[in-house]
Amino acid sequence: MSAVDLPVRDRPGAAAADWRFLRSELRLIFGRRRNQAGLVLLAAVPILIAIAIKVSFAKPGPDAPTFFSSIVSNGLFVSLAALTIEMGLFLPLSVSVIAGDSVAGEANIGTLRYLLAVPVHRTRLLAVKYVAVVIFCVAATVLVAVVGALIGLVLFGGGDVTLLSGTQVGLGAGVGRMLLAALYLALSLAGLAAIGLFLSTLTEQPIGAAIATLFTSFSMVILDSIPQVSWIHPYLLTHYATNFGDLFRDPIGWDNLGEGAFVAVVYIAVFWTAAWARFAGKDVTS
Repeated sequence: MSAVDLPVRDRPGAAAADWRFLRSELRLIFGRRRNQAGLVLLAAVPILIAIAIKVSFAKPGPDAPTFFSSIVSNGLFVSLAALTIEMGLFLPLSVSVIAGDSVAGEANIGTLRYLLAVPVHRTRLLAVKYVAVVIFCVAATVLVAVVGALIGLVLFGGGDVTLLSGTQVGLGAGVGRMLLAALYLALSLAGLAAIGLFLSTLTEQPIGAAIATLFTSFSMVILDSIPQVSWIHPYLLTHYATNFGDLFRDPIGWDNLGEGAFVAVVYIAVFWTAAWARFAGKDVTS
């Protein structure tokens, strides 16, 4: 049997081709000016938070959002305050744009059919595109956390980290918990990215898929704030986004974190499967 006769998954170099495709996707995502500008804006938020609190010469009051009141005592909390602020709009917006463009963008400019003309299975193509979007989710949250920690430590100093439960841990342990918080939030965003990927397979207009994804995120936030529909709250992806705060308790609230991670994984599985079902049989004409 010749290499041409082999199924795509059995052809020599298929794994290497996947890596090349992934690198190409990452260059496309991180190389675009608009995406670079978006990452700059994400990184600017913790800087603005730190500078605003520093120049105000006042400690945030007891009614300030979680983590804000701890910033002046330890700059590491700038990263957590920034994640708290950005998970409401900026991070979902960035992920919605990237996920919405993943398939619809290729269809819109007419390159999708050329990709499918290459001997690569649609499932592998869709999987690589989703992995690239997930890498962006991780990069975005870690960027916010790292920039926030750096500017916070410069302006407010560091030292032992006082947890929300009142106990203290070393700065190294605090940094580790901060990175875990960023990764937890990235997992939640990966669930939103799966929704965006599915919506991206339904249209050839990337802006439409991005808006629909962002609208879905906002709808879940609104529903989560309405007590009358509390029965639906446990099924909402955004309901568990703030659970990363449990990493800064002693002991760590692994149950709440695990519940949030489980819901995110369910969203990923359901909507990636839906995207696959749609994309596998999609008639690509452009």
